[in-house]
Amino acid sequence: MIEVVNISKSFGDHEVLKNISLKFEKGKTNLIIGRSGSGKTVLMKCLVGLYGVDKGHIDFDDRNFSKMTFKEQRDIRKEIGMLFQGGALFDSMTVEENVMFPLTMFTKKSYDEKLERVNFCLNRVALENENKLYPSELSGGMTKRVAIARAISMNPEYLLCDEPNSGLDPITAGVIDELISEITKEYQTTTIINTHDMNSVLKIGDKVAFIYDGEIWWEGDKNQILETDNKELNNFVFATELTKRIK
Repeated sequence: MIEVVNISKSFGDHEVLKNISLKFEKGKTNLIIGRSGSGKTVLMKCLVGLYGVDKGHIDFDDRNFSKMTFKEQRDIRKEIGMLFQGGALFDSMTVEENVMFPLTMFTKKSYDEKLERVNFCLNRVALENENKLYPSELSGGMTKRVAIARAISMNPEYLLCDEPNSGLDPITAGVIDELISEITKEYQTTTIINTHDMNSVLKIGDKVAFIYDGEIWWEGDKNQILETDNKELNNFVFATELTKRIK
């Protein structure tokens, strides 16, 4: 579990996060939604230590991340798998080399041990035997699946996903949603997903937090989100012509 306790973050005179408290539960898909500029990405960067918080603290299973030294935080980061918005694969590396990269950086495993883990992860995301392809040879969905394989290569306790469905068609996005949800439950990871995709919310939103103007405006799950009378949340949820027809 990751717990955010009364954190605030400002850049100059602009307060981006305002006294936010959240619990992200183990074995569940914890989704963060909100308009662009609401503070979602800043919150995720605080979670991995790219930004320090001005007030409050962040706990990883009762370990106060905010008060740790750089070395201690680095050890926690080894327990975090990160899925970046565009996949962030290294263009000059093969699929195999991309997935192996964290293992090479952070472990002392032999090549054969690393390759065994790589093949396991690629098999888990249904990309077995695609080891020697380069990112330029992959479709958008394949790119995201390779990125997921790399994110889970270290068998992380925590999985953070920034807009995992960005740029994907609805069918492929659904496949990625299912994969992240399955991995979360299978390995009992604490999974946090930043997303604008209401399809993802309604499909895999075990817990959903809506950020509005840097504050937590609503919390619930996929079964409650269409029934709320929260005006700002409704404006966000029913913003498209398709979702307006659901209302």
